[in-house]
Amino acid sequence: MTGPMKMLVVFLNEADRLRDEPLYEVVMRRLRHLEIGGATALNGVMGFGLHHRMHHKGLFGISDDKPITVTVVDTEQKIRMVIPEIRALVPKGLMLIVDAEIVPEG
Repeated sequence: MTGPMKMLVVFLNEADRLRDEPLYEVVMRRLRHLEIGGATALNGVMGFGLHHRMHHKGLFGISDDKPITVTVVDTEQKIRMVIPEIRALVPKGLMLIVDAEIVPEG
């Protein structure tokens, strides 16, 4: 990966679905198909957004509405290229573009 790096952050909930599939899985598969540099889906413990509705583990630690964050890293050009496809999958979810810099190994 060369050029200015960016990180796309997509905020979802575990309950978000596209057809019968978890939305975060659909997004991750699409990103892989688009040959993005790297992506990770992270399961959050607790969170809230614009409507201040708390998303967290429920009774006995069971919930289907925990926050999920998908982080995507690639060049700015590649990130901006995939945004329309990801936005089509996540029409109302919060998405951020953040400057990123790869830290060299060693």
